[in-house]
Amino acid sequence: MEETLNRTNFIWDAIEQDLKDGRYTQVHTRFPPEPNGYMHIGHCKALIMDFLTAEKYGGLSNLRFDDTNPAKEDTEYVEAIKRDINWLGFNWTGGLYYASDYYDKCYEIAEDWIKRGLAYVDELNKDEMREYRGTLTRPGKNSPWRDRPWEESLDLFRRMKAGEFPEGSYTLRAKIDMASPNIVMRDPAMYRILYKEHWRTGSKWCIYPMYDFAHPIGDALEGISHSLCSLEYEIHRPLYDWVVEKSAHMLPARPRQIEFARLNMTRTVMSKRKLRALVEGGYVRGWDDPRMPTLSALRRRGYTAAAIRDFISRIGLSKADSVVDTAVLEACVRQDLDANAARVSAVLRPIKVVLTNWPEGEKRELVVENHPKKPEMGTHTVTLSREIYIDAEDFMEVPANKFQRMYPGFEVRLKGACIVKCEGCTKDENGNVVEIQCTVDFDSFAGCEGSGRKIKGKVLHWVNAEDAVPFEARLYEPLLPAEEDGAAEEEEAVAADEMETAEDGAEETDALTRKDYDFLKKISPNTLTILHGYAEPAIRECENGTSFQFVRVGYFCKDPDSTSELPVFNRTVELNGLKL
Repeated sequence: MEETLNRTNFIWDAIEQDLKDGRYTQVHTRFPPEPNGYMHIGHCKALIMDFLTAEKYGGLSNLRFDDTNPAKEDTEYVEAIKRDINWLGFNWTGGLYYASDYYDKCYEIAEDWIKRGLAYVDELNKDEMREYRGTLTRPGKNSPWRDRPWEESLDLFRRMKAGEFPEGSYTLRAKIDMASPNIVMRDPAMYRILYKEHWRTGSKWCIYPMYDFAHPIGDALEGISHSLCSLEYEIHRPLYDWVVEKSAHMLPARPRQIEFARLNMTRTVMSKRKLRALVEGGYVRGWDDPRMPTLSALRRRGYTAAAIRDFISRIGLSKADSVVDTAVLEACVRQDLDANAARVSAVLRPIKVVLTNWPEGEKRELVVENHPKKPEMGTHTVTLSREIYIDAEDFMEVPANKFQRMYPGFEVRLKGACIVKCEGCTKDENGNVVEIQCTVDFDSFAGCEGSGRKIKGKVLHWVNAEDAVPFEARLYEPLLPAEEDGAAEEEEAVAADEMETAEDGAEETDALTRKDYDFLKKISPNTLTILHGYAEPAIRECENGTSFQFVRVGYFCKDPDSTSELPVFNRTVELNGLKL
């Protein structure tokens, strides 16, 4: 990422100006994920920006979990997020924190606000609150309880904390301006009653602070200089500043919020609610199913941390929302694996070839390179004997126009070995080809007199039948079909997840909307194809997570489902695609 660190962008320009003006003496950022699901590719822009910014300026970066909604949080998600961050090559040099670390301080500030007339306990329910709020073109109106005496609000708030009232009966709201053109500033909710045991604080609390209240307080308490976030939080910035300003006498720092455009990608689901629906509805096998856009899933599929960081570097930062073609990410992965993955031969749709003039029982060892452009990666040996497998797609009994692979009477070269001529084939009772017969030109082996002979046929990959290792290949397609790209709809769905918090004073809901159900109906039915093929012995002993280029086939990664009897490989990306 050294090249990226030497570039500039509007955020780094702003930070450098802040340092020059003396507004801050040290850069201190934070990454604040919610532990209510696995991180996905859409989070990487913020994640990498937060950690890389601190790295660029020799500062610190915190990891702080926004655990303000115990109804959806779990330690499984916490540990997964930590693994993903480390996998991408970052560490929280400023420390590991949780929003729940500051619950006592948040409560103290809330009481202070009530006493100063900056907050009040409201009795409007969610629907009434929405009605009173107004619209983007119509100002809201004050709640009937907005001007209740602060003593009464303080008493009610303490009784809320003591657990005297049912959920939804009371809410603590900031007293700002119900006529504000910014709907977020129309007396937003700061606390709600929620009888859920917290995974860290247990049953100590039955009221929980809202994100827009807890987040700026956490930033200020940790000494964050720059709070970097995606563009949907731009309308939240006045509230962020308002919270810090009204609590300044109780906080040690004044962070600055800067927004950038969120990452949107074609044929990729970015809404956490929808991803959870895919997992819980059984549409995928879990959060790390290689069809998912989560980092755990991408890692399992064979995507590399270097490729993802390169992808984020290439798309850059801007203030304008846009949609990135998924092919760009695939190209970054393909480029990284092309440079670093060892080559082996594997056939996904095997068909047997018998070399009829090969002596029975004879074997020949051949030395093949592990990487054609990197001799330092060494070589390995493969065995050639009388029977081999090739891919069924490399044979046609009656060749199509310009077909230059194997067919009767035509010569091809076996990669790293010799030239063979197809003499015919054998079919089963259904007319399917089950065996191909070829003869070998023994003079075409390397070092022999005819090794340099030119032929029209292509070079085919092959696997020796005697020591071939059977394996399962899993081929994946995007969850959303091309004709139902859904990029714009996904952008709207992610924004809706965030706006629900902004407008309703409530956390993102788990309930699926009609549009969500429509989305589930659009999921491609053929997103996973399983094939059973044969490969070189090298694939048997390698560790899970090892990537190879299967010659002429694609890049594949060994899956944790592998057994000693049947290795399983996920196709990471095909060989051909967008070139960077």
